[in-house]
Amino acid sequence: MSRSQSPPTQLRSVGSQEALAPLPTQPAVQNPSSSSWASLWGPPPWGLSCLLALQHFLVLASVLCASHLLLLRSLPPGILSYSPAHLLASSLFSCGVSTTLQTWMGSRLPLVQVPSFEFLAPALMLTNQKPPLAIQTPGNSSGTLHLCERPGCHSLELWNNSLREVSGAVVVSGLLQGTLGLLGAPGRLFRHCGPLVLAPSLVVAGLSIHREVALFCSSHWGMALLLILLMVVCSQHLGSCQLPPCPWRPASTSSTRTCMPAFRLLSVVVPVACVWVISALLGLSIIPWELSAPSEALWFWLPHPVEWVWPSLTPRALAAGISMALAASISSLACYALCGQLLHLPSPPPHACSRGLGLEGLGSVLAGLLGSPLGTASSFPNVSTVGLVQAGSRRVAHLVGLFCMGLGLSPKLTRLLATIPLPVLGGVLAVTQAVVLGTGFSNFHLADIDSGRNVFIVGFCIFMALLLPRWLRDTPVLLSTGWSPLDVLLRSLLIEPIFLAGFLSFLLENTIPGTRLERGLGQGLPSSFTAQEVQRPQKSKQKAAQEYELPVPLQNLCPCIPQPIRCLCPLLEDPGNEEGGPAEPGETADLLPGFGAQCPRSSRDLWSH
Repeated sequence: MSRSQSPPTQLRSVGSQEALAPLPTQPAVQNPSSSSWASLWGPPPWGLSCLLALQHFLVLASVLCASHLLLLRSLPPGILSYSPAHLLASSLFSCGVSTTLQTWMGSRLPLVQVPSFEFLAPALMLTNQKPPLAIQTPGNSSGTLHLCERPGCHSLELWNNSLREVSGAVVVSGLLQGTLGLLGAPGRLFRHCGPLVLAPSLVVAGLSIHREVALFCSSHWGMALLLILLMVVCSQHLGSCQLPPCPWRPASTSSTRTCMPAFRLLSVVVPVACVWVISALLGLSIIPWELSAPSEALWFWLPHPVEWVWPSLTPRALAAGISMALAASISSLACYALCGQLLHLPSPPPHACSRGLGLEGLGSVLAGLLGSPLGTASSFPNVSTVGLVQAGSRRVAHLVGLFCMGLGLSPKLTRLLATIPLPVLGGVLAVTQAVVLGTGFSNFHLADIDSGRNVFIVGFCIFMALLLPRWLRDTPVLLSTGWSPLDVLLRSLLIEPIFLAGFLSFLLENTIPGTRLERGLGQGLPSSFTAQEVQRPQKSKQKAAQEYELPVPLQNLCPCIPQPIRCLCPLLEDPGNEEGGPAEPGETADLLPGFGAQCPRSSRDLWSH
């Protein structure tokens, strides 16, 4: 093993058929966009793709178990009419279907779909329970969750009705997301999301589940810290270490000896396996008992809708479904932008965003019909894994989807996921959420962060997105309109940090006047940029058309698509609207009436100058 002195490998696009793989370190490449794994060494080999797929599956399993565990811990024992293994199997199957569709004909990014945490707060709101975040942490003591044990708690029948309402809310959220995607609304709104919209959203997304992460890590801080240490060492300190030539080298490059940064590429699966084995050898009982309780589980089971209960479409379920759809849509749009940035791709075009959210809605509808209390959305932890290992591939995402569908057919095998130790859940989420947080901060340099306008937008949005949920959790009685569906809608939206951050930043960024250069809309470049970077906008446009385009069989169907949903197909964009066009003086605010035209420069006094 030798340690290379060259910088870490980067991510590049590898074309529309095989997406994104790591660049081998080369001394000097004149055209970085042409030096991808595919162009130099062929598509990612199947052996490496299987290992990367296993890595993403472990991250998916961590999010899957964590979200369902937080929900089940707020319910009385024995309330479920089916075993937790069947619950995990149905969620896993819907995640596999959604991931496969998303990668094939959705946004076309290597995104893994999981039961997102954005569905958790409205689900807990429908069950009339305070979210399981009342953690008592005096000193260094471990956190505890409190169940409803008062005399006025609901009966099991009311709990069952509440769970049916939760499944109905998931179906409603999927239908709403699918409708918005078909109408092209996400793509139109995404055009107005600059760095000052994405940066606060990503920062809040990275911070939003820190209490849950601490809760899981508190089950055994030693194992959790060991996992975090191993992941950091493998991905960062040993990231540039090159192993001897890879045995998966394609035959076309037999004359070239290729070294691979194996520590970085496997910086999740190796630490997780080590900590999992150590926990088993030490006999530590730190597994989620709510998911691993003894119950009947079949070896083979074909998921089909409404097997256990019919989703209940009540006004309360409709209200919770609207909040789920809005929060999950904002989270997924931020996830698209994060994935494109980590893969060094241009921003997703409107048609890709609309298709992606539409198919995510289809996945949520399937999850709700299968009885799952949580819908599917793009996974921040899995996208962070792409950035952590600096390798991503559509082939890997397809393998993850197929593996989820296959494992979802066997509740007996799915029960193995319940043996993942709680510190592993916390450690994986801790490292991956840190990548989301760091990427959010890195977006600030694209705008003029010294501007008083931008300082206010960033600080106000982040602070209010963290303040309001905490305030409403502590004093939920203050928000009571007298009509239960409206209470559910308002409370569900106002305790979603990602919704508050995205909504407030979008509103302020597009209503407060500011120059395009000040807002970071790509109208200026630092002097240190080379001529090659100056020409990047046009190349980015061409690369976007290649990376986000539909598969060839579906492209032939675009002329047959009705005009109202023609927005799902790639269309020629107006060059004047592309980022990187000529900078215009004056101030603009996209959503303010009368501010579409230029305003005098003297109408604003920048305090920074």
